[in-house]
Amino acid sequence: MAPNDAPRDTGPRMSALRADRLKKSYGGVEVLHEIDIDMAQGEFLVLVGPSGCGKSTLLNCIAGLEEISGGSLHIAGRDVTTEPPKDRDIAMVFQSYALYPTMNVAENIGFGMKVRKIPKSEADPKIREVAKLLQIDHLLDRKPSQLSGGQRQRVAMGRALVRDPKLFLFDEPLSNLDAKLRVEMRAEIKRLHKTTHASIVYVTHDQIEAMTLATRIVVLKGGVVQQIGTPQEIYDSPANTFVADFMGSPPMNLVPARVTAEGLDIGGTKLAMGPGWEAGALPAEVTLGIRPEHLSRATGQGDEADLTVEPVMIENTGAEAYVSFVLGGETLTARLPGRIPEDATDHVGLAVARDGLCLFDRESGERIARAPALSAAAAG
Repeated sequence: MAPNDAPRDTGPRMSALRADRLKKSYGGVEVLHEIDIDMAQGEFLVLVGPSGCGKSTLLNCIAGLEEISGGSLHIAGRDVTTEPPKDRDIAMVFQSYALYPTMNVAENIGFGMKVRKIPKSEADPKIREVAKLLQIDHLLDRKPSQLSGGQRQRVAMGRALVRDPKLFLFDEPLSNLDAKLRVEMRAEIKRLHKTTHASIVYVTHDQIEAMTLATRIVVLKGGVVQQIGTPQEIYDSPANTFVADFMGSPPMNLVPARVTAEGLDIGGTKLAMGPGWEAGALPAEVTLGIRPEHLSRATGQGDEADLTVEPVMIENTGAEAYVSFVLGGETLTARLPGRIPEDATDHVGLAVARDGLCLFDRESGERIARAPALSAAAAG
């Protein structure tokens, strides 16, 4: 998908959220540039990008906390461009839990219903239902001070879920938790989405969260949509070098290369591109992209080395090792199975998976599409 492109409605399907050429400016500074998003009902859409990319501003525009400067916004098929937050039928879960310390869990979850004067006979079963769904039904009588960080976040989510809105908005809800709790809560949110089929827009700067939670990802940079796609599409076919470098841990290796009749020349190292690339149809200067896991240790038994490299750093994680080496003036990383002595200095032969190669235009940074024959073969 090209940058800032999003699928449009072509039939009777009603979108959970649609932004058309949405813009936001502060004075003369435009911070969101004609954002186009079309989100299906029941989708888990993650807005991801580095700090200052505009993802939280976009979420606030969707919530009505920020007035948009141009374009339109629809939620569940209804134009809410100028409507206040209370009329948009949304629920937000923030980075801070914002729980009332003097209320117990049940009272915190049901506070919104109390404000709306929903009868207790109707509210109590809903509170118990949501608490059971979030696995905190045994904590209903406790105060927030008696809860762990993960339990408090569940209460905050329960307060949103009990409303049954058209759209849930999550603003970096896990950033206050430690690493172990983040993993647990990530799994909890994923389970919750599978159970409820709710429509969720989720903001994070953590690309691992984006990859594991999303049904589709919106990658933002400088207020501009760089790519919209499924996690696999974003990972396998990044639209440009920014997406390639941002999405993935470790990120995609990027190195300048010259196109020759024989393949690629990477700082004097020759690499055949394999089928599907026609040298004559490519620009003379490209950027080669290859994921660390698409570099494997050559065995020499029908698995010949494409590259012979000298490790400059080895990091063992237990099940695998990250081997860093210099090629074409850039430091690249290979993800290899097993353990390698960290003081090893011997040259390592690496085989390159040709179906993992990405080429980007050196000037624009945009990805160069593979030949259809190769794409079909890879898909098969």
